[in-house]
Amino acid sequence: MDKIEPFEIDCPELKKRLDSDDPPAILDVREPWETDLGMVVGAIAIPMGEVSQHVGELPRDRSLAVMCHHGGRSAQVTAWLRGQGFSRAMNVFGGIDAWSRLIDPDVPRY
Repeated sequence: MDKIEPFEIDCPELKKRLDSDDPPAILDVREPWETDLGMVVGAIAIPMGEVSQHVGELPRDRSLAVMCHHGGRSAQVTAWLRGQGFSRAMNVFGGIDAWSRLIDPDVPRY
């Protein structure tokens, strides 16, 4: 049976997992103007409204951390992905704003 992740993780936990031997993929569902301001290195950028069209491009063989500005849009996408069988999809609580405040101050806040 596939591993089931918690629905939500915070940025310190995401950072810990990214530094591990089994890092999650990151899906950033913000709009292009937002990701142009800054994003987590290596993240997959697909705006929320386009995720359903690109779901086949997302990895199913590893955890998937879903991120937006503060966590609202990503929570909706995480719920949808779980309904599509992505049992390892996790919402990143606080989004890129929390990432900037807690982990990487080089990512601009807006």
